[in-house]
Amino acid sequence: MNAARWQMLTSVSLIALIFLCLAWEGWLAPLRPGGSWLILKGAVLLLPLFGILRGKRYTYKWLSLLIQFYLLEGLTRATSEGGLSQLLAIGETLLATIIFAGAILYIRTTRVTPEKKAAEQS
Repeated sequence: MNAARWQMLTSVSLIALIFLCLAWEGWLAPLRPGGSWLILKGAVLLLPLFGILRGKRYTYKWLSLLIQFYLLEGLTRATSEGGLSQLLAIGETLLATIIFAGAILYIRTTRVTPEKKAAEQS
């Protein structure tokens, strides 16, 4: 796959994870009735969104580090909770894994190697 496809996969997964986090902590299964402060975890994901949509390599690099916290939270809650929260945590884990893999593969396909640099100059 080329860089544009990895960018699309990462972008769609990131947007889906934002909506999942907002719905999870806002309506579907919040920690406390009426919602909780964990809804802010969805807002944090808005920070890298525009850089990801624009294909900024630096944003992909730090997103690959940030998304590991969502992967950890999803795994923790998938093994410690039950019912709807467990299903949502599994969804968060899957989306975080897709984002991580997509970001790493985008970074790999867009790096400039000496061979690419020489080909561009000639």
